[in-house]
Amino acid sequence: MKLLMLGTWEIIVIVLVVLLLFGGKKIPELMHGVGKGVKSFKDGMNGVEDESGKSKVENDADAK
Repeated sequence: MKLLMLGTWEIIVIVLVVLLLFGGKKIPELMHGVGKGVKSFKDGMNGVEDESGKSKVENDADAK
């Protein structure tokens, strides 16, 4: 997993590239969109867990 370890210089270069590509004004909008996407993904995962939990309870009730 040594590929995922980023040093200080690598992080600085990535931040500079992002600043150059998107500009300072677009970054907050970009992060807002990413946050919404992550929240939507988490909500979807919780929905899948709820559905799988309900079906397990229903299956247990049917078995009795």
